[in-house]
Amino acid sequence: MTTTRIISARLALVLGALLASAGVAAAQDVATNYDTSVDFSKYKTYHWVDIQGATYPNQLTDLMIRNAIDSTLKTKGLVRMDSAGDNVSLFVGYQLTTQQTKQLNTFGTGGGAWGYGGGWGGMGGGMSTTTVQNLTEGTLAVDLYDPAMKQLVWQSTATKTLNPSSNAQKNQENMQKAANKMFKNYPPMPAKPKN
Repeated sequence: MTTTRIISARLALVLGALLASAGVAAAQDVATNYDTSVDFSKYKTYHWVDIQGATYPNQLTDLMIRNAIDSTLKTKGLVRMDSAGDNVSLFVGYQLTTQQTKQLNTFGTGGGAWGYGGGWGGMGGGMSTTTVQNLTEGTLAVDLYDPAMKQLVWQSTATKTLNPSSNAQKNQENMQKAANKMFKNYPPMPAKPKN
């Protein structure tokens, strides 16, 4: 298997993990950051862009992500533009990343304190077994750029341990839940003026 196919397979797993079950939207770790000096009410249109240096999944996974984000942005009052003309007020891009983590699982087989007629009065024995589980954690990051200012103005990330599903319809529904959660607080409320 080529490196490109391995990366593509891992990125597909990222999406699958982010969407694997109906409870995923609640289980994801979602974080949002944005430029507090920006008036987000001025943004009315957007155009999809590719992020330089990012690796993207296969076409089906890419379409699933974009459809979910398009649907969510539409509910926020934004209109997608097919070309990057003067009428575009935001550029939208995403990227997927994975990282390997380890989880230690320890299982005990008993033991405890003995005392008062139950034995020798010290701490009891017992055995424990620790296993190491290798996990893959995936992160989907969605970025909003202001083309006039030429800078990133908003980002949301969703991170989840990978556990992909083979049900495409369920994955699309859960991708929509994930996108909704990522954009839950968009547009951010304007900062209150200081007194």
